[in-house]
Amino acid sequence: MLSPRLVAGIARVVVIAIALSGLVVSLSGRAEADGATEYLPLNLDPVMERQVERVLILADEPILKRPFAADLVEDALPEACRKDTPLCVRVERYLERYSRDYAVTEASLTGTYVQGSPYGVVPNQHGLPGDANWEASAQGFVQPSNYWLVSAGVEAYRGRITPEGTMLSFGFHGAQVDIGYRDHDFSPMTDSSQLIGTEAATTPSITVSNWRPLTRLGFQYEAFLTELSNAPILYNGVLAHGNPRLFGVQLSIEPFPGWSLGVNRLLEYGGGAGLPGSAGFLVRDFFKPSGLSQTQGNQQASYVSRFIFPGRVPFALYFQYAGEDNSNGGSYLLGNAALSAGIDFPRIGRHFDATFETTEWQNLWYVHYIFLNGMTNDRLVLGNWGADQRVFGDGVGARSFMLRVGWTPPFGGYLEARARTLVNQDYYGGDSRFYTGHPPYLYHHYFDAMVRYSRPWRDLTLGGDANVGRDVFGHSFFRLAGFVRYGGDARTRNDASVDTSSVDPEREKGAEWFVDAGVNANTVKINVEPNLPVQSTSWSYGPHFAIGARRAVSRFNDLGARIELDQIRGHSLIGARFLDYRRRTRGPLAFGAFVGVARYDLATPAYSMYGGIGVQWRNVMPRWDVDAEFRYAQNLARDHVLSSDIQGTRPETFYKIDSVVLSLSRRF
Repeated sequence: MLSPRLVAGIARVVVIAIALSGLVVSLSGRAEADGATEYLPLNLDPVMERQVERVLILADEPILKRPFAADLVEDALPEACRKDTPLCVRVERYLERYSRDYAVTEASLTGTYVQGSPYGVVPNQHGLPGDANWEASAQGFVQPSNYWLVSAGVEAYRGRITPEGTMLSFGFHGAQVDIGYRDHDFSPMTDSSQLIGTEAATTPSITVSNWRPLTRLGFQYEAFLTELSNAPILYNGVLAHGNPRLFGVQLSIEPFPGWSLGVNRLLEYGGGAGLPGSAGFLVRDFFKPSGLSQTQGNQQASYVSRFIFPGRVPFALYFQYAGEDNSNGGSYLLGNAALSAGIDFPRIGRHFDATFETTEWQNLWYVHYIFLNGMTNDRLVLGNWGADQRVFGDGVGARSFMLRVGWTPPFGGYLEARARTLVNQDYYGGDSRFYTGHPPYLYHHYFDAMVRYSRPWRDLTLGGDANVGRDVFGHSFFRLAGFVRYGGDARTRNDASVDTSSVDPEREKGAEWFVDAGVNANTVKINVEPNLPVQSTSWSYGPHFAIGARRAVSRFNDLGARIELDQIRGHSLIGARFLDYRRRTRGPLAFGAFVGVARYDLATPAYSMYGGIGVQWRNVMPRWDVDAEFRYAQNLARDHVLSSDIQGTRPETFYKIDSVVLSLSRRF
């Protein structure tokens, strides 16, 4: 539990945040403020959660965090109904329970038969053991006024009962305070959150956030403070056990419909062994990643973006670039990088939807030389589920993939198939702060495949799933589960139907996707050690290919996202453009600029931010364009983790790549 002194300290921050948010709301011109809202359960009802995600994409809502506010989803329904009425009706009926003065909003019971001995826990299920044979949960609320809300919940499985969803909430749409067991998920990904998600059990926290974007920039924020489980802490030669504190912030903007950009940051600090844990330390050093936050804390950060393409086949393209601590190349360059990318099709034809996601993280995630259990709770990582598939304390990197396909059959219900894979790195981690000379562990390739079917029946949802796979230690497993879910009574406060009169039928105009191919000319500068001369290569040439999408956000301005692949001196360079901007002129010319993340595929991958500018001659032939760009990738960092790497004063080699690209683009 949070200590009384810590609660008193953060209470002052909460009061200030509410006052500032009220000022922002008044300046934004809103005459009245919406009250406190409930949150939809996170990873307790995955079938309905998937339907809600599809609604938000169809409604042009580029969400970057979870759990979803019920009022936010309700606001999205009118736009979604124009695209997919049956889906909209299902979600609207589900949300009816949140329009009442009090209700049981979620209740479920799952029975499981497990064959084999899977290692660890079920991914993203609040610490549910892999061999658990039952799970139960329930949530409800009482709302005595628009601005006060009391929620109660419980999640139970073998060995643990957590008051999941139990909290006191008060405030309005610009500043809602939640005190209790509230989930936090700082990622646009649906299957893996690199910083914090639902892999471990929920801890009690104090949170202040807004659920409706503020000002014309669409500003959103969330800040929370919690304490983690008891863990060993080593500082200045003193070993102690204590409860580290965790402070997290997400800031994001949505300046145009369908595109959002955000930054996340976590800091683990205090807990004992002489580490500072005061509110003054937190306020003074949280935004100084190269200061005491690095030497007296454990920090993570990420940049996130989400782009929605509103075409005939709509989709969301989203990225997360994360770092465990910062890089020696600069205060805000992320070290030990992780890159996640995903694409989500909420509707393919009349009956299908699909999602594909991938994540790669370098070594030294979820381990630390001060907080010896890393950023974990009860020895489970707070972030990516794949990091629990390892020997605990091994700072091994990995790469994961997930493909999910859903089908809404004509005979009713919802059928979902999902496949996951995970490959741990097989090279030796040579950082002496974490390794003691052991050889690399012999990890197997992880995989699991799942099929789930659910169907409404009266006030219930009945269903089951089958899951087969193999963990990283070579243990095969089979899980067969059946579940029954219930949601609410018939006491409704507001039975208003969905209003579609405000839907803009012109929104899809100006949306296009494209492919381009061409050639790049490049030069590379290699900085191995501060005391060694920088190596510069001559200019070389390689092929270029890209696929992307854009949409008009004003008469002459377009925004989009893009994935590109280049060959640089015999090695592939993959670029993920978070922000791909184009300014059209009245004539055939257009000018562009972009910011993104580059991955240089060397003996071990090198990561960093990169950007560029370009010019385009549009319609040299109908729907064909010619592009010329200059791109600059600064401080691509490759960790020294191979036995053949130089072990000097710096644990990284930096690469700077300048390139010029000439390509031909085809628009669709």
